[in-house]
Amino acid sequence: MVERQEQAASDAVMTRIGQSVMLHHAGDREEARGRLLDLWTEIGEDGDPLHRCTLAHYMADTQDDPADELAWDLRALSAAEELTADRPAGHEDASAARALYPSLHLNLAADYAKLGRREAARTHLRRARTAAAALDTDTYGEGIRTAIRRLETRLGENDPDDPRSGPPRQRS
Repeated sequence: MVERQEQAASDAVMTRIGQSVMLHHAGDREEARGRLLDLWTEIGEDGDPLHRCTLAHYMADTQDDPADELAWDLRALSAAEELTADRPAGHEDASAARALYPSLHLNLAADYAKLGRREAARTHLRRARTAAAALDTDTYGEGIRTAIRRLETRLGENDPDDPRSGPPRQRS
């Protein structure tokens, strides 16, 4: 009985995160940010790592300041690392966090690029590319790979193992 109550509470948090994300995608960025921040206050910095990872990942998208976006993306990565360290590889939550790694690193690379920190951006872009190799060839996986290639182009990076990335660019 207690396990079912914990599962229901967990599902309720993920549902509320999803509702906030839907508000953001519908154009109500302020309301989404407010709801996510309220939820962050409820679950706390020591709350369930999957909840914190998911919430921080989406909270970053609602930020106006690139430095704030970076801070939330770093929180998301930290929670994902905590989650994968605390649970066995086959655990459902750990698997969910691993599937987020390419997106988490891609977001960090984009954040660092916005802040003019190109080396940090390149480091996370390489991590995103490496993590994306484990993704399926479904819509999510291909979307992440496409976004990685776009950022590679923007940063003047190319993946030498990806024939779609073209010849390496000359650096001056």
